[in-house]
Amino acid sequence: MTTKIKTPTLPESVADGLVATWHKKTGDPVERDEPLVDIETDKVVLEVPAPASGVLAKIEAPEGATVNSEDLLGIIEEQQGNIDQTVPQRGDTGANSVVNDRVPKTGPSVRKALREKGLKPEQVTPSGRHGRILREDVEAASHPGDSPAGIETSEASQALPSTREEKRVPMTRLRQRIAERLLEATQTTAMLTTFNEINMQPLMALRSRYRDLFEKTHHARLGFMSMFVKAAGIALQRFPEVNASIDGDDIVYHSYCDIGIAIASPRGLVVPILRDAQNMSMAAIEAGIANFAARAREGKLEIDELTGGTFTITNGGVFGSLFSTPILNPPQSAILGMHTIQKRVVVENDEMVIRPMMYVALSYDHRIIDGQSAVLFLRTIKELVEEPARVLLEV
Repeated sequence: MTTKIKTPTLPESVADGLVATWHKKTGDPVERDEPLVDIETDKVVLEVPAPASGVLAKIEAPEGATVNSEDLLGIIEEQQGNIDQTVPQRGDTGANSVVNDRVPKTGPSVRKALREKGLKPEQVTPSGRHGRILREDVEAASHPGDSPAGIETSEASQALPSTREEKRVPMTRLRQRIAERLLEATQTTAMLTTFNEINMQPLMALRSRYRDLFEKTHHARLGFMSMFVKAAGIALQRFPEVNASIDGDDIVYHSYCDIGIAIASPRGLVVPILRDAQNMSMAAIEAGIANFAARAREGKLEIDELTGGTFTITNGGVFGSLFSTPILNPPQSAILGMHTIQKRVVVENDEMVIRPMMYVALSYDHRIIDGQSAVLFLRTIKELVEEPARVLLEV
């Protein structure tokens, strides 16, 4: 009896996928629900589990093949009884046996790194939680000769040949899609950016005062992003055109605020969505962002979590960016850019004082958002963050 392995049904927003990795070879035994093949789309990496136990009889779509929904990937030949009596069983004490539960856990991005380095999971010492391998572990295992301090002797350094190597690798589908969308945004929108600066001292004092209590109560870290998301939710309701989008000759206004949070992942930039962010508490926002960030590193985000969104917030400040002009995320009409906090001399009550300041930027589509609305929207963000009590009072 044979069972077909098919590509999962892809959402309408995903045109096709690329067969990234087969975890088994033809003739290998497989167990039902065991990760069998990874399909890379322009949003996430999908793990396709084995639909039945048996032997992988044939691979129809090899690595690098482009596939659509329900395309045939391979065929499993089901067998009665044990799949392969030579497969080591749990508790086997033979010298060449491998205990299944001792094989380190890996995510799609880590498996890709292992494949690029020519390593097996068993050759890498995991440092993640619950025995999970991180990309850093793969890098460490690929350079076993490095000293712990990363220091080489002068003689060894002199022995290394001088090389001028070039490496050509195909762009991932996510990187291709990012390039397409950025180019689309610059070519099809009337994009303009307005700037302001925010005195972060009140918010930093509030965070310092309640950080420990917040974490103890909500089991979530208190950062600055939750306040900006709350402020954005209020401002988007006051200026609905900033939360709108263009569809042909129509303007679509949204009664909800689905705010995307730009997150750097090993595969590239991803923007998971906080649905109905205007109704979320700060604790829920912080927990949601932390969850997104953790799963983005492991390549575990779902497609529906990356689809949609009415507004985006990106924080280049975590990498030290002082000033930038964020690019729109179509079909959205605006994006808020946060930056690093830096002490600067400002004037308060005709006196020069030192304050922790952050530049903020709002890039917007001038076809739908007038300059006045954009400036007032950004000023509203500034006022709410500088006076956090106004977020609670919604004034």
